[in-house]
Amino acid sequence: MITRDWVIIATERAKRPHEFTQNEIPTLKIPVYRSDCPFCLGNEHLTGTPESLRLCEGVGSDWKVRVVGNKYPALSQTGERIRNIDGIFRSLSGVGCHEVIIEHSRHDLTTALMSIEDISSILRVYRKRYSDLRQDSRIETIVIFKNHGRGAGTSLEHPHSQIAALPIVPYQWRDRTQEAIRYYDDTGECIFCHTLQEELNTQERIVFESQYFVAFIPYAALSPFHIWIFPRRHSSSFDEITNGEITDLSRTLKVVLAKLYYGLQNPDYNYTIRSIPTSDKYAEYFHWYIAVVPRVSLSAGFELGSGMYINTALPEESAEFLRNVTIPHDENSDDDDFNNDNLVYLRH
Repeated sequence: MITRDWVIIATERAKRPHEFTQNEIPTLKIPVYRSDCPFCLGNEHLTGTPESLRLCEGVGSDWKVRVVGNKYPALSQTGERIRNIDGIFRSLSGVGCHEVIIEHSRHDLTTALMSIEDISSILRVYRKRYSDLRQDSRIETIVIFKNHGRGAGTSLEHPHSQIAALPIVPYQWRDRTQEAIRYYDDTGECIFCHTLQEELNTQERIVFESQYFVAFIPYAALSPFHIWIFPRRHSSSFDEITNGEITDLSRTLKVVLAKLYYGLQNPDYNYTIRSIPTSDKYAEYFHWYIAVVPRVSLSAGFELGSGMYINTALPEESAEFLRNVTIPHDENSDDDDFNNDNLVYLRH
């Protein structure tokens, strides 16, 4: 009910979960450092765009996370938000912000293999930049997203994600917000909280539960292994997340991505943080969440022509498959408890 999208669950052509494996986990070792990579430690001069933030262990220490301007930005940070109307045609000046979050100094890591502390640092920078950008009166929507693998749209191997601050609310976001408002007006409930409780009651599509978060495959998932991560606490805006919740979300995100990494052999994927438009903070009807979309199937003519999706995987079977994936021990696993008190943000 959250999206109101109809989905065809094609049982006649449904695949078994293990049949969605498209890649093989690389056997060739990716180097820790590349001299030509603009995101590697020591190559900061190659970035070519201003740095807006860096996170360090302490003053004078190496950086853990950097935020720089996108070299090919979709939006311009200069100028005013101006709307133009010419008959039936509408346009808006493309002001906003488009940044790259360099997630780690090492070239060879992916989120599924990072430590919980590393992922927590990334989420803290997300929160910081989200909170900063929402102060700009020209901004109406902030999108945080990650593209992993060429099939998901990435062009650089070094671990990174992006943040885009838009001068409008995209139609899909507006439509889902309006649906959430309608449901709240009719029932007095948040549709996201209700959905989460239903999933917890059935337990059929749960992938992973932690103290503050629940990862599950939606009842009518748009594509195979499409996962939502919901906070248990009702919260409409991502920047309301607490430090304790960030630590717990780091663990949850690592487990979810590691299950995809080992279960589906490191598939390409996108994830995005869905948060309420910046002008509507503290809403009772909306609940922020993360959507993780593995790129293990292709949209084709039917999807383009109908606006509907065909999912060839049963959500219940996909969730069971991921629950049963064993994550092997790695060198970054023994860090469930760590201290972030000495992290320092440096502005430039």
